[in-house]
Amino acid sequence: MALAIVLASVLCLTQCSSASDSEKPRSGWAERSPDRRGTDRSPEGEEPSGKASPSATPSSPPSPPSRGRVRADLERRVTAYASGFSEDSGYRRPSARDRRTVAAGVALLLDRHRSRAERRLADIDFRVRTVTDTESGRRYAEVSDLSEDSSAPRGWGRVYVDLDAPIRWSVQVPHPVADRHTERLGAALLSRSPGGVMVIAGAHRKAGRDDEADVAHRRKSVFHAICDELAKRGVPGIQVHGMADDSAPKYDVVASTGKGREAVSEGRDLANALRRRGYDVCRAWARSCPLEGRKNVQGRNATAQDTEFLHVEFGARIRDRERHLRAAVSAMASVTRDWRRM
Repeated sequence: MALAIVLASVLCLTQCSSASDSEKPRSGWAERSPDRRGTDRSPEGEEPSGKASPSATPSSPPSPPSRGRVRADLERRVTAYASGFSEDSGYRRPSARDRRTVAAGVALLLDRHRSRAERRLADIDFRVRTVTDTESGRRYAEVSDLSEDSSAPRGWGRVYVDLDAPIRWSVQVPHPVADRHTERLGAALLSRSPGGVMVIAGAHRKAGRDDEADVAHRRKSVFHAICDELAKRGVPGIQVHGMADDSAPKYDVVASTGKGREAVSEGRDLANALRRRGYDVCRAWARSCPLEGRKNVQGRNATAQDTEFLHVEFGARIRDRERHLRAAVSAMASVTRDWRRM
């Protein structure tokens, strides 16, 4: 009898142990360590693969497929972002390391290394989300600053990168809100014309001290670091500004190539497209105009890189009236269309 009890105990210890891996319930989310070569994909990576995050465990519930993804009207999203900017909304001067890190992260995104870009940007509390424009259905990588949600935002801006087409051009918005509705011009152009990158400043131009948030005239800004990366890659840029009615009373638009002349052909195309739509354009490469942007640091830098650059000042009538704003976007899209063919 005692022998039978001992045998039964041994049999129970053998058969009642924990289940093997093949018998455990399968969640479909396997744990793995990050690829040392940087080829792992985050849940919001380039393709909707449904793969787990590298840090997920078998017992972790699957992340929702929409994690890190947003469906929104791009123009409204950008407008809402900039709506809180004011002269006293705050700005913090970035260090050289901050500027280099954001530019390097954006460079990785341009090269379609999404997960590596996320890790690089996370070092300075930036994040990457995918925004799908409800109007066009196009997808964009949105690079944003986590401090936007804090009581003291750094004011370093955002970047939007087209995920559905090769990058061929950029639109730059250095003075959102301060140059009224230029953020709308930039976002509308990006959503209308494939293959673009939009760089938008993160603060009112008069925020901070000594005009340090006026990124069109400051090299030590995140905005300039990103534009510099684009210029080094030969990505043409169109920078949109807004002018007061008395700045150039004879004109609706002042179009300039800044200090250089690399984009004279594109400038003529833009001026002609605007003229056909009924707007008077001062062509700074052909005559003296106000607000030519020759001291604009992004333009000077583009010239040094032999990269096409357009500096465009739009009057209030164009920016404030929906019909005219759409016409201006259509004219700019005729230029970015040619850049896409390059």
